[in-house]
Amino acid sequence: MKLPKPRGRVLAGAVAALAVLAGAGTWTAVASDGTAAVHREDRLMAVDGVRIDTSYFTAGGRRRRPAVLLGHGFGGSKDDVRAQAQKLARDGYAVLTWSARGFGKSTGKIGLNDPDHEVKDVSKLIDWLAKRPEVRLDKAGDPRVGVSGSSYGGAISLLAAGYDRRVDAIAPQITYWNLADALFPDGVFKKLWAGIFINDGGGCDHFEAQLCSMYNRVAEAGKPDAAARKMLAVRSPEAVGDRIKVPSLLVQGQTDSLFPLGQADAAAKQIRANGAPVSVDWIAGGHDGGDRETSRIDGRITSWFNRYLKGDKGADTGPVFRVTRTGGVDSTDGAAQLRGASSDTYPGLASGRHPVALTGGEQTVAGPAGGAPPAISAVPGVGALARLSGLGVGLSLDFPGQYAQFESAPLTTARTITGAPTAEIRVKSTSDDAVLFGKVYDVAPDGKQQVLPHQLVAPVRVTGAKAGRTVRLTLPAVDHKVEAGHRLRLVLASTDLGYASPAAPATYTVSLKGPLTVPTVPALKTAAAGISWWVWGLPALAALIAAGLLVTRRRAVPAPDPVLAVVPLRITGLTKKYAGSADRYAVRDLSFQVEKGQVLGLLGPNGAGKTTTLRMLMGLITPDGGEIRVFGHAIAPGAPVLSRVGAFVEGAGFLPHLSGRANLELYWQATGRPSEDSHLAEALEIAGLGGALERAVRTYSQGMRQRLAIAQAMLGLPDLLILDEPTNGLDPPQIREMRDVMIRYAGEGRTVIVSSHLLAEVEQTCTHLVVMDQGRLLQAGPVAEITGSGDSLLVTSADEIPEALAEKVAALPGIGSAVRTDDGLLVRLDGATPTALITELVRLDVPLTGVGPHRRLEDAFLTLIGGTSA
Repeated sequence: MKLPKPRGRVLAGAVAALAVLAGAGTWTAVASDGTAAVHREDRLMAVDGVRIDTSYFTAGGRRRRPAVLLGHGFGGSKDDVRAQAQKLARDGYAVLTWSARGFGKSTGKIGLNDPDHEVKDVSKLIDWLAKRPEVRLDKAGDPRVGVSGSSYGGAISLLAAGYDRRVDAIAPQITYWNLADALFPDGVFKKLWAGIFINDGGGCDHFEAQLCSMYNRVAEAGKPDAAARKMLAVRSPEAVGDRIKVPSLLVQGQTDSLFPLGQADAAAKQIRANGAPVSVDWIAGGHDGGDRETSRIDGRITSWFNRYLKGDKGADTGPVFRVTRTGGVDSTDGAAQLRGASSDTYPGLASGRHPVALTGGEQTVAGPAGGAPPAISAVPGVGALARLSGLGVGLSLDFPGQYAQFESAPLTTARTITGAPTAEIRVKSTSDDAVLFGKVYDVAPDGKQQVLPHQLVAPVRVTGAKAGRTVRLTLPAVDHKVEAGHRLRLVLASTDLGYASPAAPATYTVSLKGPLTVPTVPALKTAAAGISWWVWGLPALAALIAAGLLVTRRRAVPAPDPVLAVVPLRITGLTKKYAGSADRYAVRDLSFQVEKGQVLGLLGPNGAGKTTTLRMLMGLITPDGGEIRVFGHAIAPGAPVLSRVGAFVEGAGFLPHLSGRANLELYWQATGRPSEDSHLAEALEIAGLGGALERAVRTYSQGMRQRLAIAQAMLGLPDLLILDEPTNGLDPPQIREMRDVMIRYAGEGRTVIVSSHLLAEVEQTCTHLVVMDQGRLLQAGPVAEITGSGDSLLVTSADEIPEALAEKVAALPGIGSAVRTDDGLLVRLDGATPTALITELVRLDVPLTGVGPHRRLEDAFLTLIGGTSA
């Protein structure tokens, strides 16, 4: 049953017949990974004189099913959500995607989800769905429909629910509730993100004229006016928040300085007050980067729609509140292990408030003219700078004299902050208008290392500051654990790179009027995050197989090591001599470890021992010394744990007269395992074989044969996948497709080991490397660590770097040289740190797009093996 329909529809009476441009509709059968093909119909629709480019996805005939509208992010198009649309179609939905006005092939001006344009377009799309014979109707003209999307598309899902009462459920992701509050928080202009919006939209001329004029006015003034706030507020879901009365799954990013967690919090409170079911999910990533947890979130959205569109009361929609946390850092490679914490109630941002006393008296802070030089917290739009984390470099920077700080005593017990800390501050200024930026650092016991959670900062504008004012400062909402012995440091800076500061210089006097109050949610229950059922199901299957194979074991093997039960592979002291030789080694004293979710590249010149290592790992040959453990089990020929390992080592032989599908089914039957355990559909989806699966293998190209072989190795969805030279004989497009296959396979927490001689592909595909030569380990670790150990950094910029600027950089202290190249500016460090270089580039107004290690994998590889041929 539908929830009550909101009254006062703005769009009432405005629905007109949707004109379809002649000849614009085409049907295409796309990759079929299940029992039925997914069909896609591309169509240009005419809406109020504007052409809207759409794609419509269905599978399984013309039976009635609910519909889903999928919106895209700002600067993108309908193509960005194609994969999710196909999955939803296979799950029994009629899915319609579209490119919003001004994006992709759609015409018109960008209106930032203008109710009179973009929102009205969605209602016309719902009209079209209501006429489709495959779509379930609640009544004439009223289809059963849900809406989802990320960022720009997330906002349109909220707005559609507010303006069109036919919408039955929504699942917006990393989006805004009030766009004015997002871009003008507390009256401070978020200038870098606003500029990125304009740039991603193709320039100011691509926007509605009033929006372009508003942006230019605010950018010139350095702060918003009332008209600007009103213009963005009417385009925000909050404007119709009291009308959103449908089940809502709100997914928001923790790593997001554009639309922080407070936006989803405001939405959750209003929609719940309207009487609708609401769940909130804080993911690890966001607009500033990080893990968007796409596979898990797509699955949760599907379950949400199964419950509220299909009416499946048994669908698991997940907890009311969930937050992704770092469950630990592996000591061998520093990889973060993501875990989920959840509760049956949404705590908001102010639950379990705990006062933390801070010390520090009244302090004087300089506000420089124009906010230069600026402090650095988040650097929106420069995601490539995240590569510097491989060098152990943070980007947070506060300039002496331009900030005040207040610090706690060391915490006696660990405490997890979940929500938005608050503090009362007293500000007095030589000007009437003061702007400060608040942030809370986690300071290590040595006082030198400090972490700014997710690089987030909260601006505050204090009017009437000349006479002195006490204001309540709400700091960024985070989920962050502060260990015992660490201190909290509240910093109030006068500048920040991402925001506009007052043009005139000023001096602020800042003091604290009470403790820092931090929210905590002790009731959150932590559990492993994002683990598919077959991950825990396969160990049980392996145990059953082990019982059957036990009688064939010819020699005793060590007992399983429970400490390594979650480690896909650990090799210790592995040694193998050449046949008939007493002192020539194919592999000698090799040791390394591989973790879940990694794509590990095994590199080395010909004769390095790579294939011998893989053959021993598969139990095909027996080592002369050392040990191989897979998920804690020692490897020997016929070891039961090998059922959790898939491999493409020697190449696959297929019966040419049979189809690809028949070959795979025959192979699985030969294993003696139940057909339902093959997970054939999932393996085929990852491999992306498409319609060729039904053709005879003799018609396959070399690339298709390789993909079929990989699909065969993935049958049963083994936790560890081993591939020896999987790109042999493939052309560049096929190599790129194979790279995507490996990345997708590892995307849900499984592990891939790939041996390859194509260094450029390994650098783009792999997260970690093991480099061998003459049977020995030369180096192991993250790709960034191995390629980034040189002393040269490549600086890339949105504009061409002039020679005069290169000369200025070269003259900086600690810089050995700065040379312009086709790729950017190559800077050799001679004592300076990457942080110092970035700071100077920001001061020189360089529009950075990236700063990272220059050394390529090829350079590092040849250095390690002494120049021998691979």
